[in-house]
Amino acid sequence: MMLDMMTISDEEFRSIRDLVYKHIGINLTTEKKSLVVGRLQKVIRNRGFSSFSDYYRFLIEDSSGAALDELATRISTNHTFFYREHDHFEFFNTVVLPEMVQCRRASAPRDLRVWSAGCSSGEEPYTLVMLMMEYFGAEYGRWDAGVLGTDISERVLREAITAEYPAERVEPLPAQLKRKYFTAAAEGNLSVCPEVKKAVTFRRLNLMNEKFPFKKPFDVIFCRNVMIYFDQPTRDALVQRFFDWTVPGGYLFIGHSESLPRGRTPFEYIMPAVYRKGDGR
Repeated sequence: MMLDMMTISDEEFRSIRDLVYKHIGINLTTEKKSLVVGRLQKVIRNRGFSSFSDYYRFLIEDSSGAALDELATRISTNHTFFYREHDHFEFFNTVVLPEMVQCRRASAPRDLRVWSAGCSSGEEPYTLVMLMMEYFGAEYGRWDAGVLGTDISERVLREAITAEYPAERVEPLPAQLKRKYFTAAAEGNLSVCPEVKKAVTFRRLNLMNEKFPFKKPFDVIFCRNVMIYFDQPTRDALVQRFFDWTVPGGYLFIGHSESLPRGRTPFEYIMPAVYRKGDGR
C-alpha cells in the first residue's frame, strides 16, 4: 500500500534548501520541491516525524553529523557505472599517463597522485587503477600510483569498499579488464580483485570544505557530474580549490554535461570536459 505524499510549505522548503546549499553545495531551485519531498518523506516517517519542520530541527540539532550525511545521501544522485564517459579514460591512458611518466622518470620520486572527487560507489577510481596497472605492467609495483576516492555519502563509500557490482554495471568495461580484474560473486555479481581494491583509498570528504586535508597536490583530479548541482559561485570556488591542489601540468576532468567558463577558470581548456594547469602556474 502506497503512503500519501507528504506536503512541504514554502518556508519548510526554504529551510531545507538553505541547509543543503550551506553544507552540501547543491542548489535546489523551487522546481525541485517534489524531488525533496519524494526523497525525504520516507526518512521523515521512519524517524517518526510528522512534518518537514520537525525533520529540519532534528538536522540542525544533531551534533554527530550523521543526520546531515543521511540528508546528503538522499538528495544526491549516485547513478554511475564502469567506463562512463569512456573517452576520458582513453585520454587518461593515451595522453595523461605517458606525460606523467616522462615527467617522473626525469626526477624522483616515482609517484602519481590521482583523486576521484565525488567517487560515488567506486567505479571510477577502480577503473583508473586498472588502467594504470595495464599501462605500467610489471613496473607498476615500482610506482606509488594509488587513487584517492572521496564522497560525502557514507552509504556509497561502504558500497565502494565492498567493491561488488551487478554484472550490467561492469559490462561497459573493455573485455580484457573484466576478465583480468574481476571475479565471480554471489547472485551473478562481479567483485573487484584484491590487488585493485587495495590500491584505492576511500575517505569521506565534503567538497564544500574551504580547506582540504591533503599534504601534497594531485597530478590528476576527476570530478565528473558533481558540479551540475552547484550554482556558479560554488563551482568557481571549488574549481579554484582544485586548481590550488593540482600540480603544474596536472589535469582536471569534469562531466560532459559540465563546462568551465573560459576567461573565468584558471585551468587551460584541452578538450570537452578536460582541463590542464599550466606548467608555470
